[in-house]
Amino acid sequence: MKLAYYPGCTLKTQAKNFEDSALASFKKLGIELKELKRWNCCGTVYSLTSDDLMHHLAPIRNLIRVKEEGENKVVTFCSMCYNTLKRSALRIKNSDEDREKIANFMDREEVKYEGDVEVLHGLEVLRDEVGFEKVKEAVKKPLEGLKIAPYYGCLLLRPDEVGIDDPENPSILEDLIRAIGAEPVDFPYKNECCGAYQTVNEVGIVVDKGYSIISNAQSMGADIIITSCPLCEFNLDRRQKDIKKKYPNFKEMPVVYFTQALAVALGLEPETYRFDLNYISPQSALTK
Repeated sequence: MKLAYYPGCTLKTQAKNFEDSALASFKKLGIELKELKRWNCCGTVYSLTSDDLMHHLAPIRNLIRVKEEGENKVVTFCSMCYNTLKRSALRIKNSDEDREKIANFMDREEVKYEGDVEVLHGLEVLRDEVGFEKVKEAVKKPLEGLKIAPYYGCLLLRPDEVGIDDPENPSILEDLIRAIGAEPVDFPYKNECCGAYQTVNEVGIVVDKGYSIISNAQSMGADIIITSCPLCEFNLDRRQKDIKKKYPNFKEMPVVYFTQALAVALGLEPETYRFDLNYISPQSALTK
């Protein structure tokens, strides 16, 4: 199976551990991800102003790139890229007026976008295209005895029209955790906000949120946390040094991308895990 792939900016820089483990894992599962030849930033956040169409140019331009390569589906892994692309795609698909305005905003050489590209998250592909049973069959090194807390954050589940699962009681990450042989840990903070961009100028807010999320996962018996959002990973992983300054009794905990755990379970080469890019090393937890 071949799918068009939109990486986004962060997976090419700070989150190379996400991209490398994702590409290797999906290839092992029989999915070839073909990176778009020309792509630009997704726009980073979905515009919440109803009359602001200019901020939809960036995501729609990426969907035009998908059509240029003869595809009608595109997969991405970053939760923020997924949320931004998906919401813009739905808005333009459902509004003839907006679609016409977007076409007029574009450069003249751009193909008119007709609203016919489906945006998928990597987890949806594992669930709906591959199937967790097949993932389980492909596992070579089941993560037996490992307790994993699934952290969804905000952008995979909200709003309802783009969420990949139930916003209040999601299970897609839990199903993946079971497929790779580990035990999912249910904890109340799994769909709470990590503090998002407050990490830029209100670090204290992120520190308090990170402390609550991680400590809650630990209290429920988790060994590690998995996520699919580079911003969540930054706030929950790299901000642990700041959490420890404010809360001296805080115990560090590995936070990894779901694709890193998947790569280990599939028995892939260690270089695909890219644990060197995780602030708190998950090496001992994931390979014990």
